[in-house]
Amino acid sequence: MLSITTPGKASLASLALAATAALPFTAQATTTEARSERGAEMIRHLNNGEAQPNLEAMREEFPFLAEATEAYALGDVWGRDVLDDRTRQLAAVAAMAAMGETGIMRVHAGYALNVGVSEEELKEVIYMITVPAGFTRAITASQALSEVFAEHRSTSRMESSQ
Repeated sequence: MLSITTPGKASLASLALAATAALPFTAQATTTEARSERGAEMIRHLNNGEAQPNLEAMREEFPFLAEATEAYALGDVWGRDVLDDRTRQLAAVAAMAAMGETGIMRVHAGYALNVGVSEEELKEVIYMITVPAGFTRAITASQALSEVFAEHRSTSRMESSQ
């Protein structure tokens, strides 16, 4: 007869420690402060060295929500190194557009442009969402994306003329 033994608490702790050590370094922040700092670094990376205005505005009225966003969403999730910046931003734009969340989609489309995603690639993402989300969401997203393109072009022209 086969005997199955369960590991003791010490063995489980060792397994957990080994599993944690195998995670990418970016997923190992242990304090809220470290996670928040990693989130702030991620924002500066995606936003051309600048703070994110929506997050800073949220910090005024909803400090806990801003801190949680910075530490968890940006520090823990966006700070992972499994996907590259381009892939992560394309996925975010597609998800937000498909859900009809064009305000947040605009933020991520701006980040996408900042990390080298082309306008054509972003347009293709909007074409793709017609299948799962429908034409109405795609049309709404395309209008918001056109505004992002115009803002980005204007900013790029001003920076190149200086």
